[in-house]
Amino acid sequence: MTHAIRIHQSGGPEVLQWDSIKVGSPGPGQVRLRQSACGLNFIDIYMRQGIYPVAQFPAVLGMEAAGVVEELGDGVNELAIGDRVAYPMVVGAYAEERLIDAERLVKIPPAIDDKTAASMMLKGLTAHYLLFRTYPVKSGDTILVYAASGGVGLMLCQWAKHLGANVIGCVGSPQKADLALANGCDHAVLYKQENVVERVRQLTGGEGVAVVYDGIGQQTFETSLDCLRPFGMMVTFGNITGQVEPFSPKILAPKGSLYVTRPTLATHVATRQLLLEGAERLFDVVSRGIVKNHVNQRYALKDTASAQRDMEARNTTGSTVLIP
Repeated sequence: MTHAIRIHQSGGPEVLQWDSIKVGSPGPGQVRLRQSACGLNFIDIYMRQGIYPVAQFPAVLGMEAAGVVEELGDGVNELAIGDRVAYPMVVGAYAEERLIDAERLVKIPPAIDDKTAASMMLKGLTAHYLLFRTYPVKSGDTILVYAASGGVGLMLCQWAKHLGANVIGCVGSPQKADLALANGCDHAVLYKQENVVERVRQLTGGEGVAVVYDGIGQQTFETSLDCLRPFGMMVTFGNITGQVEPFSPKILAPKGSLYVTRPTLATHVATRQLLLEGAERLFDVVSRGIVKNHVNQRYALKDTASAQRDMEARNTTGSTVLIP
């Protein structure tokens, strides 16, 4: 018998329960994984709330983790018992042990510890697809990153700076501004104290930015559009303040023939090839110290409710790890 955090209905953090579960033996193409660390992400909160519905109740939440392969199912040839592995975007991560398809796992390089790997897969691969696939950032581009002191934000800003971008980070406090400036941002905008559009225009000589990476959602959508230069791209990839309301595409023309896209990591790791391509790039920059995953909060897995409350209240920075 092992344990997992499950929900039996949608709701607030109080619906998260520490349940005993049976794991069983892996089927063909699967492995049994003993998990050493799990990542915490806003998508977990959306699923708990019912914004992203679960397939059925009770449901084990969580989308990323790292651990050690304990048992192999038939047909698994690329992994061995004892391998350290990690994964993103596979529901059911909030558990001490689990079964998982081997094709969703990637081996963790020796230079990266389990806590770092567990809490960077979803966030790091999100940063990867945003920078390399959604809007391929070029040297000299000026970009705007919301929640620049968060898990995705810190990794995205460091990586973008390495690519030669001029990075403007939007944050909520002077303390978060200091963190963003120490991790790739050339400038920090305090959205609670400053007019974001005016400040961005000032920093860009009136031109605006090439791309806005906005994980905030409804609250910042129109502001983000107004920060773009002509032909700029608005990337809305998260819903912290709620989903963006329907809008008429005709508003994009007078603002400079803008582009808007709503990508998701699920598409960008949907095949083995896509997953490995992103993971290889991510492990490379983290192993070389170019991008650091700041694990700034640690909780016991059984205390996931407290961790989610802190994340919802925006009391966390960088990455958060849950320890089984």
